[in-house]
Amino acid sequence: MPPTSRLSYIDWLRGLACLLMFQTHCYDSWLRPDLHDSALYKWSQLGGTFPAPLFIFLAGISMALVTERLREKGIARNTIAKQTVLRGAEIFALGLLFRLQEYALGYKWVPWTDLFRVDILNILGLSMILMALLCWLTSANEIAVARARSIFGSLAAATAIAMLTPPLWTTHRPRFLPWPLESYINGVHNFPEPQHWLFPLFPWAAFAFAGLAVGFLVYTSFARRNETLFFFLLGLAGVAACYLSRFLDESSVHLYAVYDYWHSNPDFLLMRCGILLIITFLVYAWCRWGLAQLGFSPVIQLGKTSLLVYWVHIEFVYGRISILPKRGCSIPKATIGLFVIFLALLALSILRTRYKKKTSAPNPALDQIPSIPSVPAGNLSS
Repeated sequence: MPPTSRLSYIDWLRGLACLLMFQTHCYDSWLRPDLHDSALYKWSQLGGTFPAPLFIFLAGISMALVTERLREKGIARNTIAKQTVLRGAEIFALGLLFRLQEYALGYKWVPWTDLFRVDILNILGLSMILMALLCWLTSANEIAVARARSIFGSLAAATAIAMLTPPLWTTHRPRFLPWPLESYINGVHNFPEPQHWLFPLFPWAAFAFAGLAVGFLVYTSFARRNETLFFFLLGLAGVAACYLSRFLDESSVHLYAVYDYWHSNPDFLLMRCGILLIITFLVYAWCRWGLAQLGFSPVIQLGKTSLLVYWVHIEFVYGRISILPKRGCSIPKATIGLFVIFLALLALSILRTRYKKKTSAPNPALDQIPSIPSVPAGNLSS
């Protein structure tokens, strides 16, 4: 079983996603419209394309770590499935609650259809339930056999989701479903066509299953014996995936009637999965040999309470109690506001962690299933 120190990279990755999310939201909300053409704003929005895939990918890794630990303890597969499915249902319910809160706080100017908007928490919860079911199906008496089945099943599921996305977005849309349900398949919402700024199961659940495969690979005998080499090879696999994505994109052979590389095509999802693998290796190296190992890490701290800091910050950035005038700030003023938000949320995160330690007994296994923040989809799509 991997020691806790080996898992610090997961919290660091969550914290990194939080930081990227904060800067994207702050500049998007506070900068004057005429500054939206600035280089800083464009780079800020580019950085904002990473948090959503990171959060979902990390949920897959965490699900694998939890399942593996419970399997090693000899917990029955039905019990494991029940615990992980309930956790997914909890995350899904939080997504519905968040949409209700946003509608209530924005009453009179927020359309009622926003109550049914498909956001990350919704899809994350459903993805966790699907991953739990896959882990249940791939269980076996021998842990090594179950692990191998889970890796194969996860990769197969990610591939199937990626390959089915283009037709479900275009030529084979499930139009017979009411739009709130169809939106969970292709993000159509109440519009005539699927919207790339929403988070439907196709293709976003593929990131979760990719992370699930990586999480189980961490427990293989090779990875345990050659930890550093394993993560290095993971990074190389990410580079190869990026090159393969570009090669396939430039190929004259196209499998789908409608080709949209930047939104629904499996080639682009392959590119983003490759980038996630590269980031995972770099963050692992930073946590192993960099400054992250020297005592307190604010990035890791934020990662431990990612849902809380998101839930609080969104109202101080986009809500009625925004600490700065929306769409009315210069770059220096918005940057100062970003720094204030960071310090305030870091303090809140520390208080939450200390309070939790005093009031609850830790569950090392289930604690690895993350609380993932919901992110306004329009700011994180490509």
